[in-house]
Amino acid sequence: MVFLIGLCMANFETPIYAQEEHGHEHEKSEAKFDEEKHEGHDEGEEDIVRLSAEDLKAFGIETAIVEPSNLEVHVSLPGEVVVNPDRFAHIVPRVSGVVQRVNKKLGDRVRSGDILAVLDSRELSDLKSSFLAARERLSLAEVTFDREDRLWKDGISSEREYLAAKQMLAEMRIEARSAEQKLHALGFSDAYLTTLFDQPDVSYTQYEISAPFDGIVVAKHITLGENVKDDAEIFSVADLRSVWAELTVYQKDLPHLKMGDKVHISAKEGGEVVTGLVSYISPTIDEVTRTATARIVLPNQNGQWRPGLFVTGAVEVDSKRVAMLVPKTALQNVENRICVFVQTEAGFEPQPVVVGQTNMMQAEILEGLHPGLRYVTRGAFILKAQLEKGAFGDGHNH
Repeated sequence: MVFLIGLCMANFETPIYAQEEHGHEHEKSEAKFDEEKHEGHDEGEEDIVRLSAEDLKAFGIETAIVEPSNLEVHVSLPGEVVVNPDRFAHIVPRVSGVVQRVNKKLGDRVRSGDILAVLDSRELSDLKSSFLAARERLSLAEVTFDREDRLWKDGISSEREYLAAKQMLAEMRIEARSAEQKLHALGFSDAYLTTLFDQPDVSYTQYEISAPFDGIVVAKHITLGENVKDDAEIFSVADLRSVWAELTVYQKDLPHLKMGDKVHISAKEGGEVVTGLVSYISPTIDEVTRTATARIVLPNQNGQWRPGLFVTGAVEVDSKRVAMLVPKTALQNVENRICVFVQTEAGFEPQPVVVGQTNMMQAEILEGLHPGLRYVTRGAFILKAQLEKGAFGDGHNH
């Protein structure tokens, strides 16, 4: 499992690209950076990217002002993306039969009610026949009871015959209800049962297996012509529009975590970071691993959080005020130097910086910038790519 090491309360790590430990003096001044920046370049050559306002919008480049801010101190927790079990279904046919048709394959998206497969089931035919016969017997018992009730009240029939008709009616009602409930247990509605009398005989054996909700077929164990049992797991459907990130919480970190806390989730260093809330913390500690589990619900509309993916969760445990703070997306490696693109009158220029303490999303700048300077917070990698190409195709670069 990959661990993304964040900041701990007692020990703040300085990245490997920082020039010195935090709090020590730095040998390189901004004047030295300017000297190094032009070292190796031909006289008159510039590292500047020029963009119009339309280009900035088209490339999604955003800027901000360098200013003091609070750096969140994080504790990092390893974890894994798992399927939301509340939106996961193991589908069984509920009746035995021979597979007549398979409509969906592995990976197909399905909507609630979509027909996944159709079985030819003799068991289902027997259940439908029993239901129809029970309803007919109930109807006959109702007619017989009405006749005996009138005859008994008129003194024509005996009480014994009246009670026998009443008992028969009660038994037929029980039998009809039992037959009806068996079909309800297979998923047939009242509306469907009312149409059963008018259906052709051939449809009595066909059983349609449908999707319980919108999702994706993540498992399929059914083939055409196969004889399946009523408890066979033939499909698995998962709704992956929402997944869980389950984080491993060590005993020493439990005091820092509580329900509702914000957690920053990332799959890899420098990758997309999303923020979620702790929705569950296991009330017990695993006897083997000596850890608890914390759950964060992640929206997953575009499917980037795949179940089984290892992630890291960063939980804020403290914060400190720093003079200059930038998002990590602003940092780019230009000619083996960590740089931030600053905006000047001439364009966007890579400025070497010294990085101090960091967390999953932010970095403290110790040298190379100054408060009030405008820099690129988003889209810096595009500027780096254009700088390395040496020229824009449409002539926007130097």
